[in-house]
Amino acid sequence: MKNITITLDEQAAAWARVQAADRNMSLSRYLGEILHDKMRHSREYEKALREALAEKPLDLKGPWEPYPTREELYDRPVLRRR
Repeated sequence: MKNITITLDEQAAAWARVQAADRNMSLSRYLGEILHDKMRHSREYEKALREALAEKPLDLKGPWEPYPTREELYDRPVLRRR
């Protein structure tokens, strides 16, 4: 264990003391557990992100085809004037 000194504003310190007391913990232990949880969640997020980015993208519309030209889009019977 490593001892450190932190600085909190009065409102944050009061809130943290109440939270620690509700859990029958010392303020030091309570803050240590919060930081440990934050660190664990951060590692899990980073791992999930790496796994997601390593996956091959889904092919939603089949092989690549060039987009139609403007003329091809607008030269359709339904759009022709009568």
